[in-house]
Amino acid sequence: MRWSWSLPALLLVLPALGGCVTDEREWMKLNERYTVAEFHRDREACTTKGKIDDTCMKSRGWVAVNPGGKAETGKDPHARDLSAPAYRGTR
Repeated sequence: MRWSWSLPALLLVLPALGGCVTDEREWMKLNERYTVAEFHRDREACTTKGKIDDTCMKSRGWVAVNPGGKAETGKDPHARDLSAPAYRGTR
């Protein structure tokens, strides 16, 4: 009976954690100065049901720096893949 409280507590905590999904995108304004407070104000105004509305953010001048929301890998997109075999055509 000592652990009888753990199941109800777990059932209350798990759904709450499910609602903690965050948007990984970063936003900025191009060629314009802005404050953190301004960003937070616009983000709150454009958030509905825990999701940021892209159209709303763009209408306020914000641009998504990483539109896909995926973490950057640090890999140069123009770098040549040296692990792939080089093409050796016949003459």
